[in-house]
Amino acid sequence: MLYANNMMNFNFDNKLEISYMLLRLGVKLSELDKQTNYYGTDTPLFYAEIHMIRAIKENEGIHVSGLAEKLGVTKGAVSQIIMRLQKKGMIIKEVDPRNSSRLNLRLTPKGETANMYHKKIHNNFDDIVNDILKDASDTEKSFLKNFLNSLEEKIDTFDKRKKQ
Repeated sequence: MLYANNMMNFNFDNKLEISYMLLRLGVKLSELDKQTNYYGTDTPLFYAEIHMIRAIKENEGIHVSGLAEKLGVTKGAVSQIIMRLQKKGMIIKEVDPRNSSRLNLRLTPKGETANMYHKKIHNNFDDIVNDILKDASDTEKSFLKNFLNSLEEKIDTFDKRKKQ
């Protein structure tokens, strides 16, 4: 019924309204996600840094090459962020006991705190979405999921064409 109730308040004759609403929402989410945050520590962390912390937590003991492969970025990019995180006291590099030329990565207690706060932010966002969708039917949820998946695919295609 969520969809039916909102239809009454929305002028579907102007299809650009939906497009503009989505663009505004995308900008707001991007701005929110890219803000520098302390994540419960005394150290500011940037978008790439907190997501690197998350990747290390999810792959405890991973090495730089493995992390670069998993994230689809260069080893150089990973190394730069790792150096910053190490200086900020978020991670520790340890010699791999099976390969002394490789360093494994793990979070420090400070890094664990940042990861925990980052997870809380994601959980709060999940709660917002779930609250909005609590009265939606399975059909409405399915439509929304399909719409968002299709939109993501079209944006990926648009982005690839734009880069050519």
